[in-house]
Amino acid sequence: MSDVVELLAQVLPREALVTDPDRMESYRYDRAMFCPAGMPLAVVLARETAHVQAAVKIAAEAGVPVVPQGARSGLSGAANALDGCIVISLEKMDKVLAIEPIDRYVVTQPGVYNAVLSRAVAEHGLFYPPDPSSWEFCSIGGNLSTNSGGLCCVKYGVTTDYVLGLEVVLADGRVLRTGRKTVKGVAGYDLAKLIVGSEGTLGIITEATLALRPQAAQPRTMAALFDSGPAAGAAILEIIRSGVSLSLLEIMDQTTIRAVNAYKRMDLPEEAAAMLLAQSDAGGEAGAADVAMVAKLCRDNGAIECIEADDPAEGELLLEARRAALLALDELGTTMIDDVAVPRSRLAEFIGLCEDIAKDLDITIGVLGHAGDGNMHPTVVFDQTDPAQAERAQQAFDKVMEVGLQLGGTITGEHGVGVLKRTWLAEEIGPVALDVHRAIKQALDPKNILNPGKVVAE
Repeated sequence: MSDVVELLAQVLPREALVTDPDRMESYRYDRAMFCPAGMPLAVVLARETAHVQAAVKIAAEAGVPVVPQGARSGLSGAANALDGCIVISLEKMDKVLAIEPIDRYVVTQPGVYNAVLSRAVAEHGLFYPPDPSSWEFCSIGGNLSTNSGGLCCVKYGVTTDYVLGLEVVLADGRVLRTGRKTVKGVAGYDLAKLIVGSEGTLGIITEATLALRPQAAQPRTMAALFDSGPAAGAAILEIIRSGVSLSLLEIMDQTTIRAVNAYKRMDLPEEAAAMLLAQSDAGGEAGAADVAMVAKLCRDNGAIECIEADDPAEGELLLEARRAALLALDELGTTMIDDVAVPRSRLAEFIGLCEDIAKDLDITIGVLGHAGDGNMHPTVVFDQTDPAQAERAQQAFDKVMEVGLQLGGTITGEHGVGVLKRTWLAEEIGPVALDVHRAIKQALDPKNILNPGKVVAE
């Protein structure tokens, strides 16, 4: 192992190699709970693709596992280090390389934060829609690796819908450039889409070409308050049935509302059992009509109050509350953030069942999520120092996933599988699909050095 470190030191700049245990400690974990993490042999702070290539070639020759990392904001343990591995951090590869307004694409390195990229393209009158709630501290590389979604998915889709091309370092150190910069292109297998969502198990993304849209109109925002979660769920179904084109439809329950108030010193209505947030970026009278229709549908389905933001600043404040929700729940205790997506027709039922799980196990669950596409984030809050609570928290987390599958859903809509949900992945996709996963992994990573043990159990 000392030979591996010596080889890394020979081919990498001094500032790109970390071997001090104290410094490496912060590169051991992402933000997932109950996921094991080891101590890396070394951390490579790559500044360019050549650094990634060099480290992977050395690892491949020595049979040392490699764990790619972005901003370490993930919630599934996919970025957790393994004992004796080489962590390759992409956080220093943080440049937006090109913005093409006519062809509507951006070329970016993986370490760029989502919000930074979004603001950079906005200066050119363009819009990058995938916007996770964590956009201020999650990186594009991580978004690609887990196929992240965000608040605007209900109208605009998820990360993979905007991937035109990728540069990827493969398990033997070769560089794969796949995809295109044209609007259309179907030459060969869609290898870019195969890499997206693979959580660093098939290759390490070092550059991405992402499609952009023209900047949307200033959104109109409204909030609706309900006296129960299932009532809010029923209203969501009617909103979806109506066909109104919203750019955002989110839900926060009472636990989440109160947590946000405490965390951000906001004045959200704590007496409400649930709050829906809706936006339309159709612009002008069309946007106003969309919001008015949603308000009427909410009132017709039991909303106790509907509030339309008077100006864009008030709308941004409501959106800020939703973006802060997971961090706010963190202040209440240790959190396990679930990521279940269910058919939208079963959403009201799912919300009610989450409330039942919380009562049955005497545990706090903050229910929030992307109501417009059925991707919910029930968040279990507990005292990690209390073994009984920690056990009930794990039970609640698993029961939420079980309910999601029973309702015809999936165990993850955007956070990925990582280590946390490997067992549940096997249950969802079945033995034939697992065999296909393993065959693809074997074809691209025959020595099993890229993030081994993540996504699919060995």
